[in-house]
Amino acid sequence: MRKSPRQTPEQAPATSTPGAPRDAWVVGGNRIPFARAGKKYSSASNQEMFTAALEGLVARFGLQGERLGEVVGGAVLKHSRDFNLVRESVLGSSLSPETPAYDLQQACATGLEATITVANKIRLGQVESGVAGGSDTVSDAPIAVSEGLRRALLEASHAKTFGQRVKAFAKVRPSDLAPLTPATDEPRTGLSMGEHQAITTARWGITREAQDELALASHEHLAAAWDAGFFDDLVTPFRGLVRDDNLRTDSSLEKLAALKPVYGKRLAGAAAGDGSSAEPTMTAGNSTPLTDGASTVLLASAEWARERDLPLLARVVDAETAAVDFVHGHEGLLMAPAHAVPRLLARNGLALGDFDLYEIHEAFASTVLTTLKAWEDDEYCRTELGLDGALGSIDRSRLNVNGSSLAAGHPFAATGGRIVATAAKLLAAKTAETGAPARALISVCAAGGLGVAAILESVPAADRTDDTTAA
Repeated sequence: MRKSPRQTPEQAPATSTPGAPRDAWVVGGNRIPFARAGKKYSSASNQEMFTAALEGLVARFGLQGERLGEVVGGAVLKHSRDFNLVRESVLGSSLSPETPAYDLQQACATGLEATITVANKIRLGQVESGVAGGSDTVSDAPIAVSEGLRRALLEASHAKTFGQRVKAFAKVRPSDLAPLTPATDEPRTGLSMGEHQAITTARWGITREAQDELALASHEHLAAAWDAGFFDDLVTPFRGLVRDDNLRTDSSLEKLAALKPVYGKRLAGAAAGDGSSAEPTMTAGNSTPLTDGASTVLLASAEWARERDLPLLARVVDAETAAVDFVHGHEGLLMAPAHAVPRLLARNGLALGDFDLYEIHEAFASTVLTTLKAWEDDEYCRTELGLDGALGSIDRSRLNVNGSSLAAGHPFAATGGRIVATAAKLLAAKTAETGAPARALISVCAAGGLGVAAILESVPAADRTDDTTAA
């Protein structure tokens, strides 16, 4: 896909003006198939998975030996040995070893935040190209030791005599020898993400039927996309897996309805606020499973991509990050995107209905449904978002049209890259079909009461203004 011989050092085009804002484009993406925890990737490390996703991207776009501006990514669950995860993955790939790389982490929004970071540097002219992504393995989650054993080990490591070592370990009690299993509970509340969402689900009155319908649609859409070959140039096989193995092609509303709730058994009724005993509604079928996987996205300036005869799928228009007080306030843990999106729309002079596609991360089916319901609620938008009234509704036929996390799975840091690459390819196809620009709104909730939203836009080649950022 190259027009001219490669120059190993990344060089800014002669027409580039330092500091002048210009467009940052999604060129393409690559990920490995996502796998349920404890299965196909049970012995794979974050570094192995991220390197595989990165190397697949390099092969797809002919980047062997290329020195990119930087590679940015991260993992939510990682060992201390992975302190330089992304850089080590670059060194394990066929990119130039002179490609800078560093880790970034923002819980489930890691991949999207990495994309925004690289895009912003391209827009400012600091780099011409870069890769964003993320990797997570629940199967290889770090196992910690107790505080008592940790202190003894540290003291013993500094001991100069055998007696000092014995003295250090003499303080260890039998209970200190038990390993600490990984937990993703919120440290300030002690509740899991699922239990937090159960509170929000009850508060907003989201029904079991609505959640199951959304979950089924996610599986049906993802299955159709795989069957149509949509992911052929977005996914490379890994460890014998060629498709996301959480995908259920035989799912049905009847099968989903038969599943027992797994979240909210103790908390949902109290959260309703009216003294009622709300029935728990969140099941394994309408919640994302624990998942292993990795994803990458290639971004570049238009000049850099054209020199290499690479496609320009969609530009990163803008992004917004929000946080909510789920500890002392009454807002739900995963409701930050509901706050981020109105700010993002206002800054760009857009309405909620001004999008061809909506990619809303399906942490749980009820997370998507509560967010949509919140935007339609006049009182909530006035009191919580500071708007004059309801933000509006979306066309549900444009929501997660190729499936999302409920079907594909959710390797925490890798989800953002999957969403960005999927949305960019869908937008480019729509513009090619209609000859008109197309927009996508991306929304990802994250642990800690965080949320990130972004806008992507595809533009017909004749209408592109590649030296500046169009409004």
